[in-house]
Amino acid sequence: MSFSAKANQGRVYGDRVLQVEPFGVERVTRKERHGSPFQLFTLWLGANLSIADFALGFLPVDLGLSWSWIIWSLVLGNLLGGTLLALTSVMGPRFGLPQLMIGRFSFGRIGGYLPALLNWISTVGWFTVNNILGTFGLQYLFPHLPFAAGSLVLVLVQGLLAIYGHNLIHAFERIMAVILGILFFIATIIAGSHVSSVAYVGHTSHPMAMAIIVVGAAFSYIASWAPYSSDYSRYLPEDTRLFKGFIWAFLGSVIASLWLEVLGALIAVVAGNHSGNAIHALAGVSGAWAVPMVAAVVLGGIAANALNLYSNALSAGALDLRIPRFMLTAAAMVVGLLLSLMGAGRFESFYENFLLLLGYWVTPWIAILLIEFFVFQRRNGAPLDVDRVKGVVPAGLGAFVLGIVVSVPFMSSTLYEGPIAKALNGADVSFYVAFIVASAIYTITRSRRAV
Repeated sequence: MSFSAKANQGRVYGDRVLQVEPFGVERVTRKERHGSPFQLFTLWLGANLSIADFALGFLPVDLGLSWSWIIWSLVLGNLLGGTLLALTSVMGPRFGLPQLMIGRFSFGRIGGYLPALLNWISTVGWFTVNNILGTFGLQYLFPHLPFAAGSLVLVLVQGLLAIYGHNLIHAFERIMAVILGILFFIATIIAGSHVSSVAYVGHTSHPMAMAIIVVGAAFSYIASWAPYSSDYSRYLPEDTRLFKGFIWAFLGSVIASLWLEVLGALIAVVAGNHSGNAIHALAGVSGAWAVPMVAAVVLGGIAANALNLYSNALSAGALDLRIPRFMLTAAAMVVGLLLSLMGAGRFESFYENFLLLLGYWVTPWIAILLIEFFVFQRRNGAPLDVDRVKGVVPAGLGAFVLGIVVSVPFMSSTLYEGPIAKALNGADVSFYVAFIVASAIYTITRSRRAV
């Protein structure tokens, strides 16, 4: 692309930042394509410098892991999850479609309703998690603010970003990547300056099992973005190089997520008895910087929830709901607000259980998309008419269901603990089992059917 063409493309992008995006789940046409792969870095960096990542950092400390176990488990979980997010992100420029619509080729139009519904539930859940934490942050900044009022304010701000859509979200995340990066860098320096004065050692008799739990939680968090990562890359030009799309999405998500989780662990150690309140712990350690640090928590929640609400509407669109995107977004705002009011009093258990449950459906679904895209030649951008695919594609749906079923004995949560997980002292490896099983089954069954 020439310099003048790139400049013109940039002007088009800038002119449309404050225009409501007119598109839903339909394919983005060539003339509407714009942007560069680097915007995936700022998008995922801004979205993952969030309170949810920060709160996750408290988990390994609560489980009694030593520093060495904490670091390697968080690094491994983020590398695995970030790889899946980045691999799914590169599909967007090739097809110009949201992630769930791309999945229709492997699942069918009706078969694709199941992952679309599950992702709708997931995005509402993440929206609720971030909204609760963000409201706690607002209440710290404004002590007399009722929870319901603070939650409503955040929902309205996040909803406005989601309704305006793709271009405004990218512009907002670019700004947040800078602001939040600076604030959390300061928080890291403050926390690091206190660590040497605190004696901390692990206190678990099963460090490997506890580390596997942390790997699973970190992996599940970052991989939970994968079912909608193409939603934010589908406007990129069709000739976008796969490697550039991959590396920028990978670096943005992994750097932000790993950084905030390690920071959360640092704050948990320094704060000591934090009573499960990550925000109060951060404020207590930050001293004179308490107000800007808590403000960063609130802004981080908004940055993450803009994506959750936007993709929630696209998930509803993938269910063939013939309703304008802004109305679907408004409906999710109402549901998320109600769930926030219901879940605020028991947030800690709600958050941990939600994290662990996410990967049970996400990983086998991702496995099938990756096999289709990278093994069966869809990576070249072959025309994909999602309106003409079968109602149900048995190869994809069958591999998906079997992947989950086979992984059940490996699951470990407060609601259910499989026999193999119990033998592993509660370590949950079902995510990886489901991914491997679904990959193998889909590869075998898909190779036997004609394209």
